[in-house]
Amino acid sequence: SQTITGNFAKVIHGLNANHLTDQVIQRSKRMILDTLGVGLLGTSTEVCHKVAQYSKIYSSDISSTIWGHLDFRLPPLYAAFVNGVAVHSMDFDDTWHPATHPSGTVLPAVIALSEAFPQQKKISGLDLLLAFNVGIEVQGRLLRFSSEASNIPKRY
Repeated sequence: SQTITGNFAKVIHGLNANHLTDQVIQRSKRMILDTLGVGLLGTSTEVCHKVAQYSKIYSSDISSTIWGHLDFRLPPLYAAFVNGVAVHSMDFDDTWHPATHPSGTVLPAVIALSEAFPQQKKISGLDLLLAFNVGIEVQGRLLRFSSEASNIPKRY
């Protein structure tokens, strides 16, 4: 018999660009544009400056851009962290119910990883859209599996 985790992994692994409908692509582009916009705005916040300064202690041969600062690069993990903080710093990023912020957690990681690929293995825009949607799908399914998520509205 198949476990929930095994089935979940099989579904996610089986996704490819052919599963992206025109409607999904259009919504994804809008979500990405919105996330980039609030992220760029968020780079001016105090909390973003603090995590950026903290993250400067880390370095690597592989690096990714801090949004809005083309000359400031960090290891992909820390670039995703700083850019994610920027996205969420003013709480303007998209949200689902129960409360979670799908794009602000997924897009910074996907972009940081895509920048880290060697030049000869760069991913396409369609691959980036697929990765973004897989991340959103994973987050949505985990949210549905969580017994804690259904209690969030009662706690506030």
